[in-house]
Amino acid sequence: MILDLIKNRRSVFPAQYNDKPIAKADIEKILEAANWAPTHKKTEPWRFRVLQGESQEKLGLFLSLKYLENDPNPKEFKAKKLIDNPKRAGAIIAICMQRDPSQSVPEWEEVAATAMAVQNMWLCCTDMGIGCYWSSPGLIKHMADFFEMSNGEACLGFFYMGYTDETIPDGQRTPIADKVVWMD
Repeated sequence: MILDLIKNRRSVFPAQYNDKPIAKADIEKILEAANWAPTHKKTEPWRFRVLQGESQEKLGLFLSLKYLENDPNPKEFKAKKLIDNPKRAGAIIAICMQRDPSQSVPEWEEVAATAMAVQNMWLCCTDMGIGCYWSSPGLIKHMADFFEMSNGEACLGFFYMGYTDETIPDGQRTPIADKVVWMD
């Protein structure tokens, strides 16, 4: 049942990943799920860059150096974490959004469509037993220095993925009744 899959979706972080690689065919399936997200006026604004192996290490080094360059009070542990986390992942997908050149819809709708594409990826990963999470560090504003990006394209974060041996705890939510007003 889809509701059970939604309820089982969790953030699983790089520190929890094991060394099991993620097959290219599995990543392609996850990306295909993303491609079926709703999109107003069919702008399909989501764009992805898949990083595995050496490109993950390069990303970690880039993020760490940008952090050290731009933070007035950098902390060594954070610089190290920025280097280490990408190496721990089985794959990283950079989440980007391509603004419709004709601006036929408001920008927030394209951000929302991209977020729905990521939710599809997340649910697909959950179904496949792959842990994942969406990281949006402030450093994403510098990604045009790392990736070649199109005019009007923005990086919205990184989708870290990896297998885990850990038991993922059940999620908790307050009742939906506390968040709904019924109107007659």
